Amino acid sequence: MPVVVESESYAANAAQVVEDVFQTMLGLEVVPTQVIWPPEEDLLNVTIHYAGPWKGALLFECTHKQAFLFTSRLMSIEPPEFVNDDVRDAVSELANMIAGNLKPLLPPGLSLSMPTLVEGTDYAVRILGGSLAEMLAFRCPAGLFWVTLIESPDNRA
Repeated sequence: MPVVVESESYAANAAQVVEDVFQTMLGLEVVPTQVIWPPEEDLLNVTIHYAGPWKGALLFECTHKQAFLFTSRLMSIEPPEFVNDDVRDAVSELANMIAGNLKPLLPPGLSLSMPTLVEGTDYAVRILGGSLAEMLAFRCPAGLFWVTLIESPDNRA
């Protein structure tokens, strides 16, 4: 039996989860915003997969500049000047915290994968057969970042 996630309800709750994670863990105010996704040159993309009665993935995308700010706040260190293991760990942990805090909004019994981080300038992340369930943009002092939920076709069968 397909498991359906109500998109309108999910979007409002998901935005609150992201705001709460950033405020609690980074002491950083982020504001949901309505903008069209502009591809950036220097993105970091972290993907967390959901498995269980509902299948899908969460994508967290931010620029290097944002990742440096997030790392500094999360680890209480000076902002890094280049992408290093601290930056990779920090953005992966943020994605993991968001995905974990979204679990209660999704059907019970879900498991999370380990974070997968992609960096560089010439790549594409594809969740085969997946469709966009929700794409949320947030504004922070360092610009826009994105949290996207992709739904597996298994949920619609």
